[in-house]
Amino acid sequence: MKLYKINPHKIKKAIICKHVTSSIINKDIKKTYIPKAGDVAIFRVKKIGKHTRIQSTTGNNKYILPGDLIMAAFGNRYATEQMEGFVPDCYHNTYHILGQGGAIGILKNMHLKFELVGPTSLSLVGYVVNENGNVVNTKYLNKNTITCKSIPINTNPKVILSLGTSMDSGKTTSAAFLARGLKLARKKTAYIKLTGTVYTKDKNMVRDYGANISIDFSYFGFPSTYMCSTEEIVDLYQHLIEQVKPYNPEYIIVEIADGLLQRETHALINNKKFMSGISGALFSSIDSMSAIAGANTLTELGCNIIGVTGLFTISPLLVNEVKERSNYNVLTKEDLTSKEIINTLEQNVKYLKFEDKMAVNS
Repeated sequence: MKLYKINPHKIKKAIICKHVTSSIINKDIKKTYIPKAGDVAIFRVKKIGKHTRIQSTTGNNKYILPGDLIMAAFGNRYATEQMEGFVPDCYHNTYHILGQGGAIGILKNMHLKFELVGPTSLSLVGYVVNENGNVVNTKYLNKNTITCKSIPINTNPKVILSLGTSMDSGKTTSAAFLARGLKLARKKTAYIKLTGTVYTKDKNMVRDYGANISIDFSYFGFPSTYMCSTEEIVDLYQHLIEQVKPYNPEYIIVEIADGLLQRETHALINNKKFMSGISGALFSSIDSMSAIAGANTLTELGCNIIGVTGLFTISPLLVNEVKERSNYNVLTKEDLTSKEIINTLEQNVKYLKFEDKMAVNS
């Protein structure tokens, strides 16, 4: 086995590889090694398509050009408005950028609006390995995986889910607006994006709107959560909770990506242990019918709906349709960003002891 050292200054490193310090690569195994989600590799850009940039380790976006070397990690992706792709189960001559934060895989399908531009394609140079020759994996890299039971519990926050009908229905925006309203009400708030594909735009937005701590799955090195087991995501949730607890939040906003029918979202909302720790949910939708139907679905599962919100609330006609045909609170931008939102929350959320929230860890 022959290992090579590569000059790190010649590589554009994606943010998912932020904690990768090795510059040793193994080229010999690139055709025989079967990658796992999180495995780190060096790729050469072949052709620019949809992704013209990658998010760098500083959080800034760097343009990439044919011939550039990038460090990124294999990962799956599910994005109804973008693309679906998977970690390959064999060697390929061409790989694709699935997400700007550095998730790489093989494209399965793409939204028709990108049909003409296509994906950005890469070739595999070699895998990044440590001094022992083992392929570096970003999951939990340089992070301690201590259990909740070993940490003193000194807070009692209410956990609010931000769910929606689909990608781009308004989940992150609603979470950000709620964080703003809670800040104006002088409440400490934490934001956790539990599922999705690595890219820090969402957590940065909620942080800027007022969350005291804003964190997502990529903190623990997950390029994405697509195709993860429910057990793995619940375990990840516990570790993310541990990270926000020292800030003593009174409210924790937890966003779950995509819509209720998506694989991981569907599994979580049907997981009784996970849902038993939820105080209430905001449900975002693009139209009135899906707002009512989605909220009804969650209600049937025993989820406490605080209010329906999202893109449909910019249309007075759609707002009126929901109000006329359901009993759900309709929460507009003005409602969520007002300090008075605390009254709505206090009237509608379920009070749970923090120990109850930790029941998913038992």
